[in-house]
Amino acid sequence: MTDVATHCPYCALQCAQTLTPGPSGVGVAGRDFPTNRGGLCQKGWTSASVLRAPDRLTTPLVRGASGELEPTSWEAALDLVALRLSEIRAAHGADAVAVFGGGGLTNEKAYQLGKFARIALGTANIDYNGRFCMSSAAAAANRSLGVDRGLPFPLTDVGGAQAVLLLGSNLAETMPPAVAHLSGARAAGGLVVVDPRVSTTATLTDDGAGVHLQPVPGTDLVVLLGLLHVVFAEGLDDTAYIASRTTGVEDARRLAAAWWPERVEQVAGVPAGRLRETARLLAVASPSRGGAGAYVLTGRGVEQSTQGTAAVNAAINLALALGLPGRVGSGYGAVTGQGNGQGGREHGQKSDQLPGYRMIDDPEARAHVAAVWGVAREVIPGKGKPAVELLDSLGREDGPKAMLVHGANLRVSTPNSRHVGERLDALDLLVVCDVVPSETAQRADVVLPVLQWAEEEGTMTSLEGRVLRRRRAVDAPDGARSELWVWRELATRLGSPGTWDTDAALVFDELARASAGGRADYSGLSHARLDAEPDLFWPCPATDGEPHPGTPRLFLDTFPTVDGRARFVAVDDHGPDDDVRSDAPVHLVTGRVLQHYQSGAQTRRVDELVVASPEAFVEIHPVLADRHDITSGDDVTLTSARGTVTAPARVTDRVRPDTVFMPFHWAGDASVNRVTNDATDPVSGMPEFKVCAVSVCRADPQPTQDPPRHRSDTEVPA
Repeated sequence: MTDVATHCPYCALQCAQTLTPGPSGVGVAGRDFPTNRGGLCQKGWTSASVLRAPDRLTTPLVRGASGELEPTSWEAALDLVALRLSEIRAAHGADAVAVFGGGGLTNEKAYQLGKFARIALGTANIDYNGRFCMSSAAAAANRSLGVDRGLPFPLTDVGGAQAVLLLGSNLAETMPPAVAHLSGARAAGGLVVVDPRVSTTATLTDDGAGVHLQPVPGTDLVVLLGLLHVVFAEGLDDTAYIASRTTGVEDARRLAAAWWPERVEQVAGVPAGRLRETARLLAVASPSRGGAGAYVLTGRGVEQSTQGTAAVNAAINLALALGLPGRVGSGYGAVTGQGNGQGGREHGQKSDQLPGYRMIDDPEARAHVAAVWGVAREVIPGKGKPAVELLDSLGREDGPKAMLVHGANLRVSTPNSRHVGERLDALDLLVVCDVVPSETAQRADVVLPVLQWAEEEGTMTSLEGRVLRRRRAVDAPDGARSELWVWRELATRLGSPGTWDTDAALVFDELARASAGGRADYSGLSHARLDAEPDLFWPCPATDGEPHPGTPRLFLDTFPTVDGRARFVAVDDHGPDDDVRSDAPVHLVTGRVLQHYQSGAQTRRVDELVVASPEAFVEIHPVLADRHDITSGDDVTLTSARGTVTAPARVTDRVRPDTVFMPFHWAGDASVNRVTNDATDPVSGMPEFKVCAVSVCRADPQPTQDPPRHRSDTEVPA
């Protein structure tokens, strides 16, 4: 048995693991590393179980004349896919083929997928599920700070802070090892958690460890504007920092002036006194006042909104007013969610970006990347549609007729998911690459079995911009293939130009060249260097002399903007798109639970996790439950403008009386995304997952049935 040092396949914390293959399976141990310090969460400890999932896909499947998926050979499956793609492109143009990627793909696969879409398929229509994760934080950081890196500092820096403002992130359940980095703030009484639920993370503020602000769902931006108001009104701002390192403060100050604490209390339900207390707590911790440091951190709870970009810009404005970004021990950061949510958005999966975080409409960027790819820059298509718009266009007269899906379970993980399912069913061809028969794979025309995390080499980029090596620990089952191999085979059949390496190290070398000079510059990195130096952060450009040491902390001297200054971005509140009303008087908020991840396609196949958290549920306050004659265990139906969802009730005071909560890891009638809102942020394209208006009642004895669709819902043969 040989121990293999690698990283957990789940969240962007990318906890370090040691895998030990053996006759009875793969052993998992935590490995000492700055982010997790040897610890793992329950998902991490059981991560090897997915490697032996009983329904692991090991042979290509094609939907036959019977309407069911039937096994076939790789050659036949790839020939069929190439033929159908060629026919569709010939009949309707290159943009009639769409590609959807995932934030769990390695950097090499994310890069190669973007290249495959644009060069082998010639389509502009590529986006990925990171649009549902980090797009608002990315848009806000780019326009204010000049670059998007989730945490522009090592996570270990947070441990020394005197105060941490955490908005919309339940770290204790989504990234448990990260909680250790909040210890300094908790000891100082400076942990501030903003969450409409009494989440596990919110309870970390108990016993004098900090403050829990419990706003009305959808009012996070109001809370941030109120905090900024207090900072300016009470002279808590760092005037020297603002004058020397920022621009645009006056417009931000003017809009914040309208949100005095008592007005915030009326709109958001946060007591004016608690708001003032919080602003003062952050100011006392700031370096300008001799404090030990403060951080403002955002998560999906504030970002997955039609005003998510504005909310993040409000958070950055607050951090700038206090003089935090660009100072060691303080700053602003976004807590990236998916395993490669950071790297996955840097190298070409997004509809408007090229590798290295270059924008696709920048002529110089197009010329640079085209030279690396060996094509004329005119060959590279322009901007495509962001995810929600792209999915809505599927199968329509002027929309894509075919889609290839890699690393996403769209039938469960998208907002207004029944509508997305209808659009997927309208396609002439749906091809899904997956490791297990996810709900999306079960309804595909072609399913291609691919490798998973411990069966392949590659790199991931953590939430802090640290580039990490993922290593192969076990052999893949016979029949499964690398997606790099799949794309080479399809590119060859389609007569595509360019090189299509299947060795991840060679693909990374090409990625590094393509990223050179971009905001996310990896050109000084390679698999060999990362093996020797496992503590490198981008940007890490190539040099003629000594290797560049990487950049663990951004903004210390300047911001990567035209004038070197960060920008206050003036924002104001317009409320959620789908607010409560007479026929839908209750707020629905969604989130994760400790045992499960994303759509649950992996974790719902791990016995220990299923036993610990077997089904979806609805958290409902005792007052609201009493009003509707609901007791714990009763099936509850939530109805929004888009549909209904049913799950057992958990009567608890963890939620506000005007709010219900559901986790989003389950499929079928218990899939909360059947009712969530697909309205999008006008800047980022982020859908408003996190809040919508619903009515609540005890469930109808007859479960809601999906309308019939043209594909069979049969089980997929493993």
